[in-house]
Amino acid sequence: MPVFAAVFSRSWDGWTGTEVDLADLDGIDDVADLMRDAVAAMDADEAAVVLLAEADDEWFGIVRIDDNNDPRVFLSDTRVVHNHPTAQLFLESDPVPETEEEPEGTGQTPYPDPVGDTELLADLGTPGDELLALTLREGLLPADALTTVADRAGFAEPLDELRA
Repeated sequence: MPVFAAVFSRSWDGWTGTEVDLADLDGIDDVADLMRDAVAAMDADEAAVVLLAEADDEWFGIVRIDDNNDPRVFLSDTRVVHNHPTAQLFLESDPVPETEEEPEGTGQTPYPDPVGDTELLADLGTPGDELLALTLREGLLPADALTTVADRAGFAEPLDELRA
């Protein structure tokens, strides 16, 4: 499953972004280091750095670092960590244990099970309740949720350019 990931940081003339590869990382600390390295390469401000990641139509993750603080993390669905190693990067602790029994379903995909800091983008236009609403809205793809987040924060254009 291909993963698109990009780091965004505000500079004196607006937001800048660069695509990054999460494939060979081992944990959230590696993600934070990658973000800091990307910001240094962009010659941007480290005051607020945001990483957005999405995997097809399955899940999205957001990481934010402010100055030298620990990363703040949000993952749209904890259930994906069993099938997608990159999603495990967005968990600050051990992966969610697998359940022994598969619940009998109706053939419809169950609602996502989001985890993490829902308020990590509150000052950038997406309060926690709205981030959860974007995560749980039926029919809204992860890419669309991230586009909404980026638009509210002011970096939708750089995100669109990187996706092209």
